Amino acid sequence: MEPTYQNEHKDIPGNPSTAKSSQQQLNQRHNGEPLRALTEEQWKHWITQGYVVVPNAISSKQVAQTVALLWEFEEKNPKDPKTWYAPPRATMEMKELVGTGMVEVYNHQHQWTNRQTPRVYDAFVDVWGTEELWVTIDRANLNFPAPKDQPQKGFIHWDYDPDTKPQNVQGVLALCDQTDPDMGGFQCIPWLFQNYESWRATQPDDRDPFQPDLKGLKDKIKKVPLMAGDLLIFHSGLAHGIRPNNSLDKVRMAQYISMMPAEPDNEDLKNWRINSWKNRVAPEGYAFPGDPRNWEQTRYETAQLSPLGEKLLGLTPW
Repeated sequence: MEPTYQNEHKDIPGNPSTAKSSQQQLNQRHNGEPLRALTEEQWKHWITQGYVVVPNAISSKQVAQTVALLWEFEEKNPKDPKTWYAPPRATMEMKELVGTGMVEVYNHQHQWTNRQTPRVYDAFVDVWGTEELWVTIDRANLNFPAPKDQPQKGFIHWDYDPDTKPQNVQGVLALCDQTDPDMGGFQCIPWLFQNYESWRATQPDDRDPFQPDLKGLKDKIKKVPLMAGDLLIFHSGLAHGIRPNNSLDKVRMAQYISMMPAEPDNEDLKNWRINSWKNRVAPEGYAFPGDPRNWEQTRYETAQLSPLGEKLLGLTPW
């Protein structure tokens, strides 16, 4: 029997392998504590813009292994565009994610190798100000150029209502160079992060808490370039999304990775996480349709964890 827990993400975006918001505040560095992965310039960018790019967070070997996994898992050939546009295997309830290339793989060895990479971990230690973290069990992205007769629109949203002032961060690990603004990839609105309260005062009470009205904001959307191996961390209060891939032949690839303060007393969540890793069970939620083929269970073994990985999962205590 699989462990059960109170899933707070059944009807909202956001990853259900951790809590919606931490009771611990994000790092403020009131006493100028030293940084482990970020530079002082990157720290300033983080607190003012709501996101930061950590270059070379994983090795080129790790990038290549993860890229090969995604092509294999999706049963697509990187050299044959005819294989790229098969219909989705499962119904996505979160409609703005339809056609954006979500890859429903969560617990493969290559994903866990990336999660337990010390530089990735150190970057999240910097933004949280604690070493005692749990990593999200999240998926990946393989975003193809839009067919000419089916142009993509892209989207901007929040995974958590910013009115609730979530203490949460999210992350994207680039698996290819994403310097062409037309090839898809991460986009966000730092201006809205900086001016949320004054903007919010102009919005109706019945506004959509997960999608901002983009009237007057479209020229403020920032397209963030990334290189393969870079880690982008962003505050959950930052409106963000995937920009359309309107390139001719470029494929955007990424793995989603984030970390939050560990909750060792939350036995239900801890047991669910351990079971997810051990038995390759996907999260369930509004934005997580899963893989009806059950390839993770039938094709892959349980990932081997380092001592750091065991703590990031919750298998061993901090």
